[in-house]
Amino acid sequence: MILGTIIIIVSLLLDGLLSNFFPYVGSLSFFTPLLTVVSISIVYPLFRKHEKKYLIILFIIGIIYDLAYTNLLFVNGVLFLLIGLLSIRLHKYINIDYFKLIVFILIIITSYELLNASIFFIFRLTDIRILEVLSKIIHTLLLNILYGEILYIIITLSPNEYKKISIN
Repeated sequence: MILGTIIIIVSLLLDGLLSNFFPYVGSLSFFTPLLTVVSISIVYPLFRKHEKKYLIILFIIGIIYDLAYTNLLFVNGVLFLLIGLLSIRLHKYINIDYFKLIVFILIIITSYELLNASIFFIFRLTDIRILEVLSKIIHTLLLNILYGEILYIIITLSPNEYKKISIN
């Protein structure tokens, strides 16, 4: 549980750091980091026996994410909770390995972006077009799949007390 919390916090910090380094073309980076979203979905097995704490941590991290990066209070708090619930469901039905992890991350990122775009559309926060959402999903995949694979390796190589409840 501690390792999972540390991974989520480091991912939150890396999101801010990397978003300053990757160049933007128009309003879209070629490598949009969603490392926090990837990490909250991958570390769930470390919280398997503590789902309530997992969801509370996700909500708090979502609020911090909103305050630090988006200025939309509670939006990512709710989105991170929804992604956490989706991750719990997916982990119960899919035994994640290196190859299934790519599909898993694709599902998580697509869900997050579609939920985010839906909120923007429903509340008329900005004009959203389907092609922009699809472009953003495509631009996030390479960096976030690579990060997901690195997290997977970190979790599987963690000490024995973490391996007992890890992804394997």
